Amino acid sequence: MLKKITTAAAAVLLAALTACGSGGSGDAGSSGAPKANDDGKITMGFAQVGAESGWRTANTKSIQESAEKAGIELKFSDAQQKQENQIKAIRSYIQQKVDVIAFSPVVETGWDAVLLEAKRANIPVILTDRAVDSDDTSLYKTFLGSDFVEEGKKAGEWLKANAGGAKNVVELQGTTGAAPAIDRKKGFEDAIQGTDLKIVATQTGDFTRSGGKQVMEAFLKSVPQIDVVYAHNDDMGLGAIEAIKAAGKVPGKDIKIITVDAVKDGMTALAAGEINFIVECNPLLGDQLMDLAKKVVAGEEVPPRVVTEETTFTSEQAKTELPNRKY
Repeated sequence: MLKKITTAAAAVLLAALTACGSGGSGDAGSSGAPKANDDGKITMGFAQVGAESGWRTANTKSIQESAEKAGIELKFSDAQQKQENQIKAIRSYIQQKVDVIAFSPVVETGWDAVLLEAKRANIPVILTDRAVDSDDTSLYKTFLGSDFVEEGKKAGEWLKANAGGAKNVVELQGTTGAAPAIDRKKGFEDAIQGTDLKIVATQTGDFTRSGGKQVMEAFLKSVPQIDVVYAHNDDMGLGAIEAIKAAGKVPGKDIKIITVDAVKDGMTALAAGEINFIVECNPLLGDQLMDLAKKVVAGEEVPPRVVTEETTFTSEQAKTELPNRKY
């Protein structure tokens, strides 16, 4: 857990910053750190991707509850998986002169202009869950989240060891252009390279259960032989299960299923044998985010990359873990 600043230290620092500034939260002290509100309370603007999955719902709840616990005023927006909505929200936060902005980017590219606006307003930015593709790393203070390439690699390594003669893989990708979709694909492909396993069809299901079902229905009609489904999240995998059952096949037996997230619905399907393997992606980032926010507002140095600790689950492990699952 990152070190928390004391109330006394914060008060001294904020007083010093106020003395150096000339008014407005865009002014900075000698350290270059922004000021918190006059009452000493930090205001965070958070632009969420949307509510497309059980993982995202748990992530939102974690952020909201952690902000309240940390005494941070949270201004929250739901982008409904549209980049233009996130950019609009971030510009609104800049106009409102919040102390810190955090967001999970819908896609990787196209952020430089709005992040430069935040930088010029002296409002630090924290990336959560997903990264941006920018040559200018000074546009944000840190990135808190999972290693998506490693998640894809774990999925591929398990399949290599447990293929059992399976060869043909269909892939349910996340949102086109999103960091987890790009990286989970890369990690998986790297892991199975040089084996008999191959991805014979791939299409985005947009991280939703309905999208996963729709894409899987199309795959079952167009792909002659499907041995494995690799879904970039649990929700798409659960949608694929519905399509597989409707086609008269047995998920987890006739077709192996590998997913990423380990939310409760996914773990339930794993424990029942309908999913064969899940790579965990922890959505409970709230506490770490609030600690980082306090540090960057105080002008403290933070690591440019904070990776969350995660594991993997087989069916038997899911049976043990499921009663304790918080999301």
